[in-house]
Amino acid sequence: MNGFDWPALMRAGLQGLRLTPAQFWALTPAELRLMLGQAGGVGALTRAGLDALLEAWPDTGPDEGKGESDDGA
Repeated sequence: MNGFDWPALMRAGLQGLRLTPAQFWALTPAELRLMLGQAGGVGALTRAGLDALLEAWPDTGPDEGKGESDDGA
């Protein structure tokens, strides 16, 4: 078994969301879950998550400081 309850998904998509059959079959399972309010994916980025990203990928590089003079002028 593939884990999908196709009759229930089709009822939800065609009757509940009022999708046409073509629209229903064009969706990915993830898109259908999102439309049905069953996202279950990754949560929102928290401050701790942002801090971890900033530490791992700082905004520095070879162009940093270009155009600035060392004498403060």
